[in-house]
Amino acid sequence: MRVKIDREVVQRFEAGLDPRHPEKSLIPAQIIGYGEMSTIFVIKAPGQSDTAYKRMPVFRTLPEMEHYERIFQEYNTRLAEIGLNIPSFASVRVTSPEGLPVVYNAQSRLSEEAIANRLIHRLPDQPVKTLFLLVLNELHKVFAFNAAHTDIRYGIDGQISNWAVLHYREGVAIGPDTKLAYLDTSTPMIQKCGREQLDPELFLRSAPSFMVWIIRRLFLDGVMTRYYDFRLVVIDLIANFHKEQRPDLIPMLIETANDFFATKAAGLGVGSIDMRAVKAYYRQDAMIWRVYLGMRRFDRFLHRTLLRKPYRYILPGRIKR
Repeated sequence: MRVKIDREVVQRFEAGLDPRHPEKSLIPAQIIGYGEMSTIFVIKAPGQSDTAYKRMPVFRTLPEMEHYERIFQEYNTRLAEIGLNIPSFASVRVTSPEGLPVVYNAQSRLSEEAIANRLIHRLPDQPVKTLFLLVLNELHKVFAFNAAHTDIRYGIDGQISNWAVLHYREGVAIGPDTKLAYLDTSTPMIQKCGREQLDPELFLRSAPSFMVWIIRRLFLDGVMTRYYDFRLVVIDLIANFHKEQRPDLIPMLIETANDFFATKAAGLGVGSIDMRAVKAYYRQDAMIWRVYLGMRRFDRFLHRTLLRKPYRYILPGRIKR
């Protein structure tokens, strides 16, 4: 199902955007979440309160933008066909003040209280375990599909902040029949005959050109491929509880994941996880994203202070780890 977008509003927002302080733009933005690479926001204009946006200013040519729009549509559609609940979505193209193409991805906004990384701070341990199992079940749908197909595979970022409880109400129990929605579809990870359909070089454009080789080595080899590996996706999911300030839950999550791999996912041959693997993964992951974000901030400094040029990207705020 597609969410309705008022392109004129989005174009006016883009024309008056202050990327450094989106909340101070001519049409203000309300920041509702940060990812490692992107910022999620609401445009504070009439009729926009139920729509969450991500801004993609990485394109230099129309063919680049059109290709991204195609695979964004395909990724959302195919994940829904696999069995995931995907909120209503759409994308719209506008033009930056510099005359460059920009894509805004839009998604129906769910209650912030229903987002899983908020729930893990309010629920007792047993409902958190149930919530974690629900996420594993959703991930299993993707990797079971991948195992059954040789010509196409879908990657997925399973970290806890990418899930929300559908129809959530305070006080309603989280149980095995609870439905989850998957939120992070703006990075459409699709491999066809072993070939990545999304050009990962797009995400290197917000770093200084003389440092891109470092990020390419870290990002392309260390990040993109892991989202096609069930075990690594679950390690990432568990390790993410460090960043979410709930490391106390990790032993229980490891035990739960290993039991899931040995029972429901036994046919996929997923190897077990231990605490050493989770800690090592998190150390490396935190380092990669610190370097990536640090270089993006340095690039912003170069543009604003030395080059006296506009900086096109909205950077995430400080991420507590």
